[in-house]
Formats: sequence, structure tokens, C-alpha cells
Amino acid sequence: MIRFIHSSDLHLGKRFGNVSGDLPSRLREARHAVIGKLAAHARAEGASTILLAGDTFDTETPAPDVRRQALAEMRAHAPIRWVILPGNHDSLQATQLWASLRAEAPDNVLLAVEPRPIDLAPGVVLLPAPCTTRRPGRDLTDWMDAAPTPDGTLRLGLAHGAIQSFSEEAAASDVIAPDRARRARLDYLALGDWHGAVEVDPRTRYSGSPEPDRFKHDRPGMALLVSLDGPSAPPAVTPFETATFAWRTLELHLLRGDDPVPALDALLPGERQRRNALVRVLATGRSGLAERAALAQAIESAAPDFALLDLDEDGLAVECDVDDLDRIDRAGALREAANALLAEAGDETRPAAEREIARAALARLYFHAQAVSA
Repeated sequence: MIRFIHSSDLHLGKRFGNVSGDLPSRLREARHAVIGKLAAHARAEGASTILLAGDTFDTETPAPDVRRQALAEMRAHAPIRWVILPGNHDSLQATQLWASLRAEAPDNVLLAVEPRPIDLAPGVVLLPAPCTTRRPGRDLTDWMDAAPTPDGTLRLGLAHGAIQSFSEEAAASDVIAPDRARRARLDYLALGDWHGAVEVDPRTRYSGSPEPDRFKHDRPGMALLVSLDGPSAPPAVTPFETATFAWRTLELHLLRGDDPVPALDALLPGERQRRNALVRVLATGRSGLAERAALAQAIESAAPDFALLDLDEDGLAVECDVDDLDRIDRAGALREAANALLAEAGDETRPAAEREIARAALARLYFHAQAVSA
């Protein structure tokens, strides 16, 4: 029997250059805090080992403080053992990184840097497939099929990459055979690379990232507690949440005449949940210029409550009539500007980003004109 934690894609040291203020540092710190959360759950559940299936670090050259503080935190949770597999972001091609890790790793950190069997416990063998480069160009799990182990041994696989049924970025030659667990007689295959948790088959899983870093997967960050009672016994897998921050996409569909403000209020999370929430409001449907301006103002008003609150209204058609433009100005420079912005916002030959800028500018012009007249 063995009980362990399966996690991956911590991406320690990620810079988060697409957000500003103190949010990047908060997001980086949350990634580091995952180490303690994984260890705490391992202790609570009696798990002796934590498998990190690649991309523990975000780059091949993480800053020394990122690397050493991560190792120090892992050392503090001995005797829990950490197994770190090179992924595509921190592949073996980063020779300086792995040389530093070899020199600095504490006794309870095992670096799975060779495709060879590793004895995890009596009767339990780990078969790792470390990433040799960012794009190795072959299925690195092939060797597991012929790897010899004594009869009755629990065989665990550890790998990083895409399988045939989906791929984040990999080329066809990089894919991992989706039936690798069957081919290699694995009792469990722990995979990393896909940032959302996915069950490929009862013995093959992606744990997903324990701390999400994008809106793409739109689900809580988690890791997996895995228990195996013996060879041929199916694994018992229990997900548990690990994330500090929630990345959520909320859909707001509007019809002409709908008041967007109460609809938005009903959609947004409660006040105590907002500080650690990154929310993208996806507005679709049709709206008048006044309602569009009210929505933008409501987003702007609520934004300080959130780690990030963003409005994506590319799918929201703005309907505007002469009366709307008259409320900006009946003639003169402001009216000409409004006419020009309306034309740009509806010009399908322009890039979506330019149309969005025009829509936002028209709504702001409308709101400004209403504020001045009030």
C-alpha cells in the first residue's frame, strides 16, 4: 500500500507581466505557499510522498531566491519526501538549474532526472520520464513498457506532456500514448502539463495546477490524494483544493433595455471573496449606449474590491441611435468624435482590439457628457 500526493505545474517564480501593481508579487507568493499546503494535506492524510510532475519552476533560470526558498520550505516538512520531475519549462536542458538543485536539495527532496526505476518504498517503484528539452520530439514514457520490476510490485509512472486526445502546445511527435498505463502495467500514471485536472482513465490523471494562472481552465486549483492498496487494485483518487486565488469567467448576457447594473451585482462574488478573485466578465448580447456606459461604470466602481476585474465586451453589440448621440452633443467636435467612434466600433474590417477601444471610448464619452450635463 502507498498513499501519496500528485501535483504539478507549480510554476514557481512566474512573473505575471500581464497584470500590474502589487498583484504579480501576491500571485508569486501564492505559488510558493502551495508547497506548505501540499505538505499539510499529506500530513493530515498520512501520505509520505509528494510527486511533482514537472514545471515546478516557471523558467529554466529561476532566480536563486525562488529556487532556494522552495527547497528550504520542502526541507521544513521532512520526513515528507518530495519527488521533482523536470518538465518542459524546467527541462534537463537547463543544466545550471539542475546542477544547483543537486547541490542544494535536502535529503527529503529526490530529483527524478533519469529514466530509471526508483524505489519509493518496499514493493513500490517509480518510473519517471524527465523532459530532456522543452520539445523532446518523442514520447519519453516509451521506456516504461519494458522496465523490469519484481512480481507484485506497485508500478507508478511520472511524466510531463500532452496526450493524443488534447494538446496545449505540443507537436504530434511529443504526445504521450494515452494508454501508456495499460502498456506499461502501471498502477498509476501521474501526469503534468495540462493546468486543469483531467481523468484520462482510472489509472491516468493530470492533477492540474494547484494555483491557477489563467482564465483558460476556469476551475479551482487542486491536487490529488492517491491511495493504492496493492497491484491490480484500482487507485482511490481524492481531489482537494489548494489555491489562494480564484480565476473566474462570468457570462453576462444582455438584451436591449436590460439594466446591466443589478445583473452584474447578482453575478459577482460576495465582498469577502473578492480580494483573491480575478474575474473576467464576458458580456454578450445587445445593449444601448446608456446601458453600455452604466456597465463600464459599474465595473470601474467595483474593480478596487478585486485582485482583478476585467470586462470583455467584444461579444456585446452596442446599438446606438440619434438620440444617444444627441445626449453627447448635437453638433460640433464632440458629436463628430462620437460619430467617428461609432463607425470604428462597428467596422468589422478593423481588429477586435481596435473595435473594443472605440466602444470603450464612446461609452466613456457618453458617460462624461452625462456627468457634465448633470
